[in-house]
Amino acid sequence: MRTIASLFAHSPFVPLQSHMDKVAECVDKTRDILRAFVEARYDVIPALAQEISDLEHVADQAKHDIQNHLPGTLFLPVHKDRLLEILAIQDNIADKCENIGVLLTLKQLGMPVRLREPFEAFVAKNLETYDSGREVIQQIDELLATSFGGAEAEKVQQMVHDVAFKEHEADRLQHTLLRELFASEDELSMATFHVWNKLIQEVSELSNLSERLANRVRTTLQLK
Repeated sequence: MRTIASLFAHSPFVPLQSHMDKVAECVDKTRDILRAFVEARYDVIPALAQEISDLEHVADQAKHDIQNHLPGTLFLPVHKDRLLEILAIQDNIADKCENIGVLLTLKQLGMPVRLREPFEAFVAKNLETYDSGREVIQQIDELLATSFGGAEAEKVQQMVHDVAFKEHEADRLQHTLLRELFASEDELSMATFHVWNKLIQEVSELSNLSERLANRVRTTLQLK
């Protein structure tokens, strides 16, 4: 197994990609728990939530390892503060996955009929936005070969734009879902309504943080 130090020797961005791979495991398990919730498979939710928590812990350990082995600015093509900012946003995505898992274990929410379709669309768009944000991270080390310029930089800039557009679409779907939630308020207990509202907020952070991540990459390219 390669050490963090050896990863930095190859590229300052490879450790970020390695950490993002661990974050992706959290997100993939979050896909599973949200699917289980929609399908009312409540019996599997506690175990899935625990798996997400365990994966978040692994990602957190990887974050600390990177922080402890980050070389000085002199040896990096970009300022290390920029790398740490990207790392922190990736870490926040894993945190949100853990929060989603915890929320789904607080109580058996149930799925009002009028919420199912907009909720599924909302979840799908947030996960799609995350996937696009991850693609930006997967591309960033390729920029070293072109000194952060040329066609490769233009490609990444377009990818960043695509993430922003998908986040906008996720926002619109969130507004639709919230309207349906408030229209269903009389059918839900106060506690259930509160957890539903919080769940929507936490899922929305997957796209919000993905857009922030992509924008941080963009500003890193501009302020190299």
